[in-house]
Amino acid sequence: MEYALVCPPGDGEALRLDYRAFAYAGKFVVGGPGKAVIRTPDGSPAAPGWEPDEPLPDTVDPEAFDDEVIAAVSFSADRTDPDCCRLRYVTVHAARRGEGIGPELIGETVADLAVAGFDRVKIAVNNPFAYEACHKCGFAYTGERTGIAELELERLAGAPADVDPERYRGGLSAFRETDGELSRAERRFVAERLERGPPPVTDATNAGGDP
Repeated sequence: MEYALVCPPGDGEALRLDYRAFAYAGKFVVGGPGKAVIRTPDGSPAAPGWEPDEPLPDTVDPEAFDDEVIAAVSFSADRTDPDCCRLRYVTVHAARRGEGIGPELIGETVADLAVAGFDRVKIAVNNPFAYEACHKCGFAYTGERTGIAELELERLAGAPADVDPERYRGGLSAFRETDGELSRAERRFVAERLERGPPPVTDATNAGGDP
């Protein structure tokens, strides 16, 4: 696997992801946001042998998809704070989830954003699995929400946030306020993490240095 910056914000380049494999696939066709990916180094398919649950319509050309993409992230400057960049959407191929690829992609992207001159990076998450993954990448819950079930996390571009166990648990507890919308696996996950506390931070950013 290799990391690649596809384009900075405003360059207009699009990614065409198979919507059957990637959540938010339609968001990556929009040209405005910046984009970065984890991909196969030789252009081979991200998940050889993967079979989607549904066929493509006759009007969709399967050759148009960027099959080498394993994971993708889009990002753009905060609308009210040009020194802050927001990670807008992070998505991993359905057959490659659970391999730690999402956190790797986030870490590499944050390092690029630090080199690009951003001071801080924010991301909003709407499920406890993404919340945990972002904490591993050095983000911390701010105590703010951007939506009914979206919690905002933040870190410096060049260094991970300070670990605050109570703030971490406070974010997890916020998901319980929508407990009826959590799956059984999510409820179990939240309970286990509330007891355990924050995960170790793997700071892969190494801003300004070698990846």
